[in-house]
Amino acid sequence: MEIKVYTSPGCFYCTQVKELFKRAELEYEESVINETNKAEFRAKYPLAVSFPFVLIDNEPVGGLVETARILVKRGLVSAKK
Repeated sequence: MEIKVYTSPGCFYCTQVKELFKRAELEYEESVINETNKAEFRAKYPLAVSFPFVLIDNEPVGGLVETARILVKRGLVSAKK
């Protein structure tokens, strides 16, 4: 599974999605989006409205909640705390 995570500096949900991948023992590639590269990111992913923005196997997933749902469905993490 190839995972790419686009994050924003200081983003709480970005930290949480990275913790989720850690719990699932999944490796991911992170790209930090800042003022310098924000326009390029928005042009490439116009439907990305917030951070984090996750791609799994080059398919847009969405943010933290959508990513968690997929990982639970695949049995990679538990819905229990």
